[in-house]
Amino acid sequence: MTKAEKTQIIETLTRQLDEASNFYLTNTADLTVEITNELRRTCFKNEIKLKVVKNTLLHKAMERSDKDFSELYNALSGPTSIMFTATANLPAKMIKEFRKKFKTDKPILKGAYVEESIYVGEDKLDALENIKSKNEVIGDVIALLQSPAKNVISALQSGGHKLAGIIKTLSEKES
Repeated sequence: MTKAEKTQIIETLTRQLDEASNFYLTNTADLTVEITNELRRTCFKNEIKLKVVKNTLLHKAMERSDKDFSELYNALSGPTSIMFTATANLPAKMIKEFRKKFKTDKPILKGAYVEESIYVGEDKLDALENIKSKNEVIGDVIALLQSPAKNVISALQSGGHKLAGIIKTLSEKES
């Protein structure tokens, strides 16, 4: 690989890192070609961009980025694939399902950058899986805000029916 090609790759990676709000670093080495192809298809279906990278080039791109990725530098050893995604917890869920389906321990989570938080190590996979996406959090907030209003409306409606029933009963008694 020429120096110009390396520079181009570093610039591209730097731009992708700056634009990404979520990415995962994984080890997908030693998977068969068939399973690797299936992993790529699964990533594509889930709108996850999977890319195999050289650690030294990724390290340089991280250093050039406007964001601080220094906690992830130690994860850059051995074979590394990077998964870019718009939804924070989607790669974690996909990794777990993929492992179960193909009875393998790969891909191994090396680290992740999720909404300005950094997670390092395989043991963080469960925590990443349980992170709610932005839309899920907005939905939860809206549901919480609507709940008291629904209770008030329900109470008023049920009270209105009772009051109407009482007035009707009283008016019938007087006749």
